[in-house]
Amino acid sequence: MAKWIVAITSCPTGIAHTYMAAEAIEQAAKEKGYEAKVETQGSVGAENELTAEEIARAEGVIIAADTKVDETRFVGKPIVKTGTGDAIKNAGALIDWVIEQKSESAPDGDSVEKSNTKEIQQQKEKRSQERTGIYKHLMTGVSYMIPFVVAGGLLIALSFVFGIDAAEEKGSLAAALKQIGQDNAFALMVPVLAGFIAFSIADRPGIAPGLVGGMLASQIGSGFLGGIVAGFLAGYVALAIKKYLKLPATLEGLKPVLIIPLFSVLIVGLLMIYVIGTPMAAITEGLTHFLKGMQAGSAILLGLLLGAMMALDVGGPLNKAAYTFAITMLEAGVQTPMAAVMAAGMTPPLGLALATFLRKNRFTHDEREAGKAGLVLGASFITEGAIPFAAKDPLRVIPSMMIGSAVAAALSMWFNVSLVAPHGGVFVFFIPHAITHLLPYILSIAIGALVTAILVMLLKKPVKEV
Repeated sequence: MAKWIVAITSCPTGIAHTYMAAEAIEQAAKEKGYEAKVETQGSVGAENELTAEEIARAEGVIIAADTKVDETRFVGKPIVKTGTGDAIKNAGALIDWVIEQKSESAPDGDSVEKSNTKEIQQQKEKRSQERTGIYKHLMTGVSYMIPFVVAGGLLIALSFVFGIDAAEEKGSLAAALKQIGQDNAFALMVPVLAGFIAFSIADRPGIAPGLVGGMLASQIGSGFLGGIVAGFLAGYVALAIKKYLKLPATLEGLKPVLIIPLFSVLIVGLLMIYVIGTPMAAITEGLTHFLKGMQAGSAILLGLLLGAMMALDVGGPLNKAAYTFAITMLEAGVQTPMAAVMAAGMTPPLGLALATFLRKNRFTHDEREAGKAGLVLGASFITEGAIPFAAKDPLRVIPSMMIGSAVAAALSMWFNVSLVAPHGGVFVFFIPHAITHLLPYILSIAIGALVTAILVMLLKKPVKEV
């Protein structure tokens, strides 16, 4: 009987990495003669869910996730935990590892060695685990926040269809769209971010203090930065109370319903009001004023930095950091970084797709097929469409993408393009007033994609399989 493996994949946006990691695990298992079932926890919730019977007969479990995943179903099973990026690149090594670890769980990590005999140094592993933990907590918050960001931003953009000032007319459809998008969806972004950062740290006890801390951050004016601080504070406060407060057995039942919510909300609330909120609000306000007052030269430098970050790890921590920064500024009323980030995120897959059409002999058949998909993904602002190319030839592809994205973002900043929608790609282009200076913006993306394509074509050598 073939060995049976189960897995879960989950990325912050729940779109590309989630499903690409699942496909990589399934393909690698098939090549090794194993059977595998992968549950994807994507943007539409859990799909292809694992049953208790399937888990019970599994040789082991692979959890390839950049967000918090409930592991209680897998108690007693060997577990290999890693990120979605590692699963896409090294799915075969993961499967070998989980089969070999029947007697004990493999250590956590955000990287998997291709050779199973190579030992990971303890200090390196410790740093990797710490980095992964903080990143996962933040990305869990971001993943739950993104639907509010996208829905709110696009509804605000749609309100402009009726005119730039149409939302000022009370009772109009434009006003209703703006009310739903800006006054409600956007208003929930920071509380949801903070609430689910805390949830990632402390599980359900962290949600209440996280949401309250995030709401206070919004009211005080500390925005996303305050919300991030509130989320981590709430999570660790709730976790500390849960872990270290010892009560008599007769009172233990009060802990989750009374003690933890009351004291964690109280502590986080007081710290946000009297200690943390005001300094974070000042930092946010200072950053907003600085960005609004930027001259052309400094704006271009910021665009270069954001563009390079968007392309460097193709949907990884730096990509998400740049995107979160743009959302932070969008909420604060500074809209140029959002335009630069979206241009930079669209450029890598578009540039690589262009290269596969212009120089077919530089790419294998599979890569040319990936280029067709990359065209659609790039147009939709899904940077992960570039992953198949970056994973296969990182030394040539990643620098090319970084330069192209940096050029696109810098040009967007230079043209002073503003964007009110945080997602949507080319579909936002058809919404009137959602983008200022639309033609220069399209030109910025086109030039960035062309730069990427030219560099890739120059650096890559012809392949035998054409």
